[in-house]
Amino acid sequence: MGDEKRRRVESALCKKGFRKSNASHRRFVFHTSSGKKTSVWTHMSHGSCHRDLSELLLRKMAGQCRLSYQQFTRLIECPMSREEYECLLVQSGHVNE
Repeated sequence: MGDEKRRRVESALCKKGFRKSNASHRRFVFHTSSGKKTSVWTHMSHGSCHRDLSELLLRKMAGQCRLSYQQFTRLIECPMSREEYECLLVQSGHVNE
């Protein structure tokens, strides 16, 4: 279950405007719909001790993405669109238009 959940989260992030880099940790940086790189990012370790994405790790990722845990869950499960997410980031001052 851990690997499947990890793949779902990675896929959802990429669909919502994050771009993945394969360094020692998988880092995801948000790019606006116009392609502009932002300072909003999150990462997932791919070590064996972090295989399962616990609620604690998801909460940490949510904070890195400048979202509450509930908002992050909506982003990952797809009720929140990329446009809605980008609008939230602009409204909160984390991304310039």
